[in-house]
Amino acid sequence: MILKGAEAARYCAKPDPARPGLLVFGADAMRVALKRQEAIAALVGPQGEAEMRLSRMSGADLRKDGSLLLDAIKEVGFFPGPRVAFVEEATDGLAETVAVALKEWKPGDAVIVVTAGNLTGKSALKTLFEKHPAAVCIGLYDEPPGREEIEAALKAAGLVDIGREAMADLNMLARALDPGDFRQTLEKIALYKYGDASPLTPADVAAMAPATIEAEVDDLVGAVAEARREAIGPLFRRLEGQGVLPVTICIAALRHFRVLHGAVCDPQGPGVGIQKARVNFKQKDAMGRQAGQWGMRALEAAVAVLVETDLTLRSASRAPGMALMERALIRIAMMRR
Repeated sequence: MILKGAEAARYCAKPDPARPGLLVFGADAMRVALKRQEAIAALVGPQGEAEMRLSRMSGADLRKDGSLLLDAIKEVGFFPGPRVAFVEEATDGLAETVAVALKEWKPGDAVIVVTAGNLTGKSALKTLFEKHPAAVCIGLYDEPPGREEIEAALKAAGLVDIGREAMADLNMLARALDPGDFRQTLEKIALYKYGDASPLTPADVAAMAPATIEAEVDDLVGAVAEARREAIGPLFRRLEGQGVLPVTICIAALRHFRVLHGAVCDPQGPGVGIQKARVNFKQKDAMGRQAGQWGMRALEAAVAVLVETDLTLRSASRAPGMALMERALIRIAMMRR
């Protein structure tokens, strides 16, 4: 059985112990780890591992000894309660071994929880769980968490009273951060608001949001997008002194202006386009203003200049890279209408 989106989130929060198996797979190892951790905790409870009701094995272990999984689901523990047999980093080569365990599973046996990386549509392991009449298959893809998933994370962190604007900022933060970083940020916000009965505000979210490592590069690109030509030189000198490569600046600028171009092209307007984009949380307001100040043709010209500069920087040209990059950014700053 395949579960997606909100259904998958609800199942991981409260999995059915009467179902023999659960497969969670995806390219993002952190998202997969968080989901299987949530599902296992819901099945065995907070003391499950301490009471030895959780059996762990890696895919490599199972390839060496295929009987490990069957032994784990059939063994009787010292403590009463549901049990889980967890297989980590499984591959298609284990599909037959897992299939045997699912076939031999009986009510009262340990629930089989399997995690895997990105599986193809024809994956034997994925097909096994999809076509099984009782097992559950959940694929986690590169997409931002839905509202229900965010609300569940907020509830788990103890955040209840949240204003509308703060919720919008949290939605943007969820799209901008990795799932693990987002959960840590929520816990940080909850600790920040401990004992404070007032609603969560955008200022609270901004204060607790993690700072980007590329903050100064972002400052430079922001100055270009806002046509603050006088700020470009000093920011460039600072980055040059830190040893930042011109290619790094070019990549950041190209990403920034492509996001602006996509926002301007959005049929619902630049503001909505920025909300849809995966941008740094603390840049969203500034980028929303910038998108409204640039025309589509000017942004296309800016992207063209950056692509040309990038090709030159990566070529065998002997032109000084930082000077070339600085000239390109000054040209772009002068393009804004």
